[in-house]
Amino acid sequence: MLEDNRKDKVKVTHLTKKFDDLLVLDDISFTVKEGEFLCIVGPTGCGKTTFLNSLTKLYKPTSGEILINDEPVDLLKHNIAYIFQEYSTMPWLTVEENVGFGLDIKKIPKSEAKEKVNEYLQVVGLEKYRKYYPDQLSASMLQRVVIARAFATEPEVLLMDEPYGQLDIELRFRLEDELLKLWERNKTTVIFITHNIEEAVYLGERILVLTNKPTGIKKEIYNNIQRPRNIAAKDFVDLRNEVTDLIKWW
Repeated sequence: MLEDNRKDKVKVTHLTKKFDDLLVLDDISFTVKEGEFLCIVGPTGCGKTTFLNSLTKLYKPTSGEILINDEPVDLLKHNIAYIFQEYSTMPWLTVEENVGFGLDIKKIPKSEAKEKVNEYLQVVGLEKYRKYYPDQLSASMLQRVVIARAFATEPEVLLMDEPYGQLDIELRFRLEDELLKLWERNKTTVIFITHNIEEAVYLGERILVLTNKPTGIKKEIYNNIQRPRNIAAKDFVDLRNEVTDLIKWW
């Protein structure tokens, strides 16, 4: 493990969430460094999405707390973006209008918003499609619109909930590489939920492996494999197998 001198951006302390008598999250504690790319993996249905929904205040924790910059999460104060597995574009808006949607909500001046939209359309390679509507785009293009919209708001924390789960492997790898370029460019703090172990090893600086419900942290793994990562390299395969075994024998 390499020493990490970045300050803590997100602190999760004794987070517990119950739905009636069902205990889903069981006393979870961890931190996320500023600018870190954290991947969270675990068995299907173990509560990964429940954690993200707690962070965004969709769910109120039964006990424990989540802090950003040492303050309770406040969506009016903290700039948080959320990318879902489903394509969350607005069908009545063009590509450029979709990318600028978050900027409009935040009341960014129109000239500044236009510059940011143009910048991120170029970054994700959609300049030629700015006037297209979502029903005219492919699956990978739709997710690129969503990614551009999220990064255009320059979020403090970007939450991603299995955003490539519906894509084939070729499209997934292409979008993962685009995501890494944006992350390295902006140094956004990313919390990435996935059930795809190879994806977690490819993307994450650190991987949290969760248990089944009631969900806790089974192991924290620091991923020091040099980028760009080769999925056929021995160190990559070894780490992928380690994470697979941890989930297999939960």
